Amino acid sequence: MTETPRRMGLGAVAASVRHLPNALTIARVALVVPAGWLLWIEAIPEALVIIAIAGVSDFVDGELARRFNWRTTFGAIADPAADKLLVLVVIVVLALQRHVPAWLPVVVVGRDLVIVIGALAYRLIVGKFEVEPTQLSKANTALLVFVLLVVIIGLMGDDYAVAAMVAGPIDPLGFVLVGVSSIVSGGQYVLLWSRRASVELRARNKGESA
Repeated sequence: MTETPRRMGLGAVAASVRHLPNALTIARVALVVPAGWLLWIEAIPEALVIIAIAGVSDFVDGELARRFNWRTTFGAIADPAADKLLVLVVIVVLALQRHVPAWLPVVVVGRDLVIVIGALAYRLIVGKFEVEPTQLSKANTALLVFVLLVVIIGLMGDDYAVAAMVAGPIDPLGFVLVGVSSIVSGGQYVLLWSRRASVELRARNKGESA
């Protein structure tokens, strides 16, 4: 029996809704440019609104993907990439404006490059894998986002006394903590995946020689 138009319509709607997390991820990528531009022209309150919207969309698309199992290969790659892109633009703009030290984006981007290069090497040499963020990596990301937000809030001026008071201790302690945690968490990934690759290759060699 052929499907009724009503059932076909419901199926199309369900298929479309399933891609809602991906749509939110794409929308978050679209917010990167206005967020960076608003920061550059020092429209701080407006930039914070854009960043807040991006943060909410990140939370919502993650919850939808987990709760309804709307996970896709595209989402697994694009979601963290969108987050990294926004953080990258924010930290580079702040560094160019000398609100954060010039070495900070170098360390943060360098860490991510090491992880990406290591992942590609593992994929080519060992095979397919799924990376789960470590607790240390999550802590590093949370600390980085917190420090950047405090810096941005502190740029709102003396009229925002609480913002200035909170932003004060960030320089230099917060920057140093972000730098150290970035290096340590990046090194942790290198050690974990090097060991996993070594175990996998030894097991494969034993299987071939048996």
